[in-house]
Amino acid sequence: MPGDADGRRPHCPYGLVVTSRVHAIHVAPGRRLPTKSVASVEAEAGAGLVGDRYHGSKHRHVTVQALDDLEAAAEVLGRPVDPALTRRNITLDRGPIPTRPGERMRIADVELEVVRIAAPCRLLDDDLGPGAMQALRSPRGGTVFRLLGSGTIRVGDEAVPV
Repeated sequence: MPGDADGRRPHCPYGLVVTSRVHAIHVAPGRRLPTKSVASVEAEAGAGLVGDRYHGSKHRHVTVQALDDLEAAAEVLGRPVDPALTRRNITLDRGPIPTRPGERMRIADVELEVVRIAAPCRLLDDDLGPGAMQALRSPRGGTVFRLLGSGTIRVGDEAVPV
């Protein structure tokens, strides 16, 4: 599928941006606790996702990953990668996801700004098996965003680059 000069924002042949949709949402109430799948979550500008362990942190408000990146990691691992076990908050049905600091995207009515590429969590090898942390290194590990806006994010919501 054609994209921008940097190849990271897919476009259809007619110049329209190809959108993604929220496939899954996960929050973890505390450090090292299992993530919980939810149908929707409240996003608070400058604070994060209500109910998640990083809510109230300065910059790590939400992490976003894409299913196609998880499928690529699964090929490397030789086994499926369950989005719930990656410890990322939002899984989109397809990428790419912005990765450069300052880039923005919108999910539903909530605007997000890239802080950095997400480093794989050390718990991945425990939860997904040996090699998972390596398989989910950049560019497959997702992105850390800060929330610039507030609102409700639901499974099925549209996600677009801004």
